[in-house]
Amino acid sequence: MARRRCCGLIDDEPPCRMFVPRGETGKEAVRLLFEEYEAVRLKDRLGLEQAEGAAVMGLSRPTFQRILQSARTKLAEALVEGRAILIEGGNYVMKNRVFECAECAHVWEVEPCSAGGKHGYEIACPECGSLKKLKIENGVKRACGHQPGDSHSHGHGCCGGH
Repeated sequence: MARRRCCGLIDDEPPCRMFVPRGETGKEAVRLLFEEYEAVRLKDRLGLEQAEGAAVMGLSRPTFQRILQSARTKLAEALVEGRAILIEGGNYVMKNRVFECAECAHVWEVEPCSAGGKHGYEIACPECGSLKKLKIENGVKRACGHQPGDSHSHGHGCCGGH
C-alpha cells in the first residue's frame, strides 16, 4: 500500500473552481485537486523552477513533479476530450496571508478561516484601519489597495486573485 503523500501548502483558492466547454459533451468532469492547481500556477503561470515550486509548497522536488504531471495529464484530457474541469479537494493546507499596511507599514497575517469569507481587499489594517495594503507573497509585495465595490480586473496578483 502506498504511503500517504505530504500536504502541499496552497497560497489561495482559485478564483474560479469550474471551467465548462461550450456545447454539451455529456462526459464526466475532470477533477483537478487544489495542490495540482497550485503546482500548475507556480510552474506554468509564474514560471518557477521545479525546486522553487516544491519549496513554496513545502514538498520534495519529486513529489512536486508527480503532482505537476498529474495536473498536466488531467488538463490535457479535459481539453482534448471537451470535458469540464472541476477544481476541488486534495491533500493541502492553506497558507496564512501576509499583508503590509501602505499607511503605517504594520505587517500582519490573516489565517484563511479567520477572514470570514473576505478576499483581502475588505481586510483593514489592525493598527490604523487603512484598507491600503500590500499582500506579501513569497517575499514579494503586491499592491492591494482596492476599496470594496471598486471595479477592477483581476489576475494581476492583487487581492489574492479574487
